[in-house]
Amino acid sequence: MAVGGLGPTTGTNGVVFEAKITPIVIISCIMAATGGLMFGYDVGVSGGVTSMNPFLKKFFPAVYHKKNTPQKSFYCQYDNQGLQLFTSSLYLAALVATFFASHTTRNLGRRITMLIAGFFFLIGVALNAAAQNLAMLIVGRILLGCGVGFANQAVPLFLSEIAPTQIRGGLNILFQLNITIGILFAELVNYGTEK
Repeated sequence: MAVGGLGPTTGTNGVVFEAKITPIVIISCIMAATGGLMFGYDVGVSGGVTSMNPFLKKFFPAVYHKKNTPQKSFYCQYDNQGLQLFTSSLYLAALVATFFASHTTRNLGRRITMLIAGFFFLIGVALNAAAQNLAMLIVGRILLGCGVGFANQAVPLFLSEIAPTQIRGGLNILFQLNITIGILFAELVNYGTEK
């Protein structure tokens, strides 16, 4: 008797279909996994920019002045609710968006959900790049978080469904690899722009 779907099947009614490994499948998986690059970049870039003086001076002047005044202790140097909102808004929006994305993924499909994620990313990046005040910056981060939530819901499912069983694990890990590469790119950009 099978427990939890892990035992052998007893009937011969099912037909096993084994997908071929084709270049289009590999390219589709690689392109879908790039949703992880956007997530990783968003995660990595916020840590770097929040310590850069020009960014702090424009959006968080209280933190900028606190950081640049001579003091004996570095404790609570970045203690600012606006800065905390900037940092956490992406993650909170991603959490909430994931619940909506599960409905969208189920009803509209994985590809449409990934397109919605890309749309959120594009608008969020445009708002963040053109931000003139803190409100614009937070709205951009919230839209980026919605993109993260939709991408994190749809991309791993899409990869699992289209990948042939022989290489499914390798293609699934591309999403996590791209998240890590995105963080690396963000840190390199942070390092390059800080100097």
